[in-house]
Amino acid sequence: MQLIVADGPLPSLSRVHEPRRPTVRVGLVQHAWDSDPQRLKATLREGIEQAAGAGATYVFLPELTLSRYPADTLPTGVPSATAESLTDGPTITFAREAATELGIFVHASLYEKADADDGLGLNTAILVGPDGSLLARTRKTHIPVTAGYYEDKYFRPGPADDAYPVVALPDSAMNLGLPTCWDEWFPEVARSYALGGADVLVYPTAIGSEPDHPEFDTEPLWQATIVGHAIANGLFVIVPNRTGTEGLISFYGSSFIADPYGRILVQAPRDEQAVLVADLDLAQRADWLDLFPFLSTRRPDTYAELAAPVRPEHQRTDS
Repeated sequence: MQLIVADGPLPSLSRVHEPRRPTVRVGLVQHAWDSDPQRLKATLREGIEQAAGAGATYVFLPELTLSRYPADTLPTGVPSATAESLTDGPTITFAREAATELGIFVHASLYEKADADDGLGLNTAILVGPDGSLLARTRKTHIPVTAGYYEDKYFRPGPADDAYPVVALPDSAMNLGLPTCWDEWFPEVARSYALGGADVLVYPTAIGSEPDHPEFDTEPLWQATIVGHAIANGLFVIVPNRTGTEGLISFYGSSFIADPYGRILVQAPRDEQAVLVADLDLAQRADWLDLFPFLSTRRPDTYAELAAPVRPEHQRTDS
């Protein structure tokens, strides 16, 4: 698996805060799904070990890490038949084993079983600590409904009262948010996490071709949107996507890590499995927001429309 290590954090463009916040080395693994579960786990484990061997203490994995992407077609039967337990299912077991054996933090994503009668599950991101403890659990809030991404037929949206939790990691003084894929298109999500004190957003992702528009490449728009969130909110963003073809979708990889200035620190190719490693100079969040104080100059008194119900003219009529 190709290992790509960034040269180091790029310099701050504004004043440097004292005392300095720490620099944290992070990694991500971009992988292709494999129908052989053991071979898939071996590939992911190799990538995690490569990142850890390069000094990463946090390693992040793509959306639905161990699962085939299910939503390229409409379900037949119970959609959540392949969902798994958050406490002892294969994904958290895999993450725990890697975290404890390597002494690092491992993030993953799974199709979580839900206690409901509608046949739907939850799309859940997790972070496991070096002692095997579950440190964070965030359910995907926004659910896509378009051709090839029929996720509303598989996943229930995460509850509104637990939509944007920020996990504080005292060993690194890093505050982390774990939204998932479709959440990355919504500026409200990044802003909510920024206001909650997040330094870093991790978007586990499974995105690629559009079956109804096979000639339309959304990759440049996808990256520009996420980088825009980083700039507008003073955030680092870590975006592990998958690659390869599953059913109707050809995933376009291109995983990346960017800083609050919108600079791409490191990026993966579109069609190869890869491991990315980069250093995050956490002081750059405050440096950037001192230079461009977007959060302190907001006008919440003018934003009432943002919290109003979705108007009928914005509703889809074909879902």
